[in-house]
Amino acid sequence: MSKFGKKEKAQPAISTASLPDIVFMLLFFFMVTTVMRETDVLVEQSLPQATQLTKLEDASLVSYIYVGKPKDFRKYGKQPLVQVNDVFVIATTKKQFQRTIVKFVEQERSKLKEYQRNKMTVSLKVDRKAKMGIISDVKLSLREADARKVNYAASMGVE
Repeated sequence: MSKFGKKEKAQPAISTASLPDIVFMLLFFFMVTTVMRETDVLVEQSLPQATQLTKLEDASLVSYIYVGKPKDFRKYGKQPLVQVNDVFVIATTKKQFQRTIVKFVEQERSKLKEYQRNKMTVSLKVDRKAKMGIISDVKLSLREADARKVNYAASMGVE
């Protein structure tokens, strides 16, 4: 038997000095990888209601066109306008209007890969109080741009 007992060694405390570094690294990672809303909607949106809706298969293949009264009516007036990619389509003639929409569709197609270009869908988010004339002008422009897949956005209605 030994007179001297074995002393148990105390475990060292876990160092928390690097914890703030880890937290800021995670914060930076999520800030860099988070995708923010791509476009700011500049028109009022009160979508029509529907009872039978289907969800789009691939949201990355969808390009949006917004139609409605501008939120800043002092600057743009109270007439419904067409918005594509954070800007209004303001044209003096129908030919100029069509060229702007065709250019928008071509830009959106060029962002896609070659095999996805024929699967591109144009989604129209139209205010329920918008006149049909402006919608038919947009549809004619989309026909000129050979954008045949057109979707009308709606909100779920209750029966």
